Amino acid sequence: MSKRLYVGGLPYSVTEDDFKDHFSQAGEVASAIIIKDKISGRSKGFGFVEYSADEDAQKAIEMFHEKEFEGRNLTVNEARPMREE
Repeated sequence: MSKRLYVGGLPYSVTEDDFKDHFSQAGEVASAIIIKDKISGRSKGFGFVEYSADEDAQKAIEMFHEKEFEGRNLTVNEARPMREE
């Protein structure tokens, strides 16, 4: 079962490839998405990374939560399910 993580505090200049490469240090990344503003296309400073293995996701939390990445401290935790509105 895959596990999806929320990653906050991303530098606005980071690309999805940089994001995926950085988080692949913890294990095999299934997907990495940076959330962007619909109008400007600019990063909102957060994204989601999904791992195939729960162990890799836990390792990523331990490796990257509250650690510096390109000048900003990251917040990494398990993503909550999307709300129905």
